[in-house]
Amino acid sequence: MSTPARRPHLPSSPFQPRAETPIEVFEVGERVTHDTYGLGRVVAVDTAWVTVDFEGRGIRVPSPFRKLRKL
Repeated sequence: MSTPARRPHLPSSPFQPRAETPIEVFEVGERVTHDTYGLGRVVAVDTAWVTVDFEGRGIRVPSPFRKLRKL
């Protein structure tokens, strides 16, 4: 699944450009919560994904981690 290409913002546009959301940085051992899976602990970190242990179930969460939040 690829991210669609973004069009450049034209200065003459009446709409404001979308604000870039910063991508969270996670550390191994951090407690996190996920909108679908609930509470978990980060067990591995890569640039494109983090692996989180949700009660014995290891789930890879891809970047930009929209549903994953630090506790």
